[in-house]
Amino acid sequence: MNIFSKWEAVDNYFVEKLIPHDDVLDSVLRANAEAGLPAIDVSPTQGKLLHLLAKIQGAKTILEIGTLGGYSTIWLARALPGDGRLITLEYEPKHAKVAQTNLEKAGMAHKVQILVGPALDSLPRLSSMGFDTFDLIFIDADKPNNPNYLKWSLELSRAGTLIIGDNVVRDGEVVNESSQNASVLGTRQFFDLLANEPRIQATAIQTVGSKGYDGFALGVVVKK
Repeated sequence: MNIFSKWEAVDNYFVEKLIPHDDVLDSVLRANAEAGLPAIDVSPTQGKLLHLLAKIQGAKTILEIGTLGGYSTIWLARALPGDGRLITLEYEPKHAKVAQTNLEKAGMAHKVQILVGPALDSLPRLSSMGFDTFDLIFIDADKPNNPNYLKWSLELSRAGTLIIGDNVVRDGEVVNESSQNASVLGTRQFFDLLANEPRIQATAIQTVGSKGYDGFALGVVVKK
């Protein structure tokens, strides 16, 4: 068994033991595939992690930057209380349409609003929509803009807000100082900002599994 097969086998074991079969989430992944969306959703174990973090946080308002087909959106929305709200930003109209259908099938559409278009156009509008701060912010969109998304996340945070950044390892390329890859450069700039930002305390974890080698960054805003 090669190393990737072992990672995948362990992931499957954890799913079997800890994540009950879910017809809704399975149908979301099928719908995404049938619509031709890229298979870059979080894994089931990662989705459950996001769900638990939102629960631990006691989040009532969540901002997601990058919707895709709504798989991670549903995991997060399920953690919200009855009066909770989730705003998710999606650049591609096709992806947003698929996500809206998935949210309706999952019974989560009443908690979630999808804003379609460039996230950097939508983020400045949130305050006028009544969302001055969020309890949890999940950044999982185009990586070259990660530094901008982090800056906006801090503006839309309160003391205690949890900020999560996905895909921060880039298959290990995050340590490649000579990389000219736009996603690697954006990720490295994201970490430079985290390292020098006194308003947030952060860490990062590497992950392996069915989605390969990657990781999350997590930070708690300590002051505005």
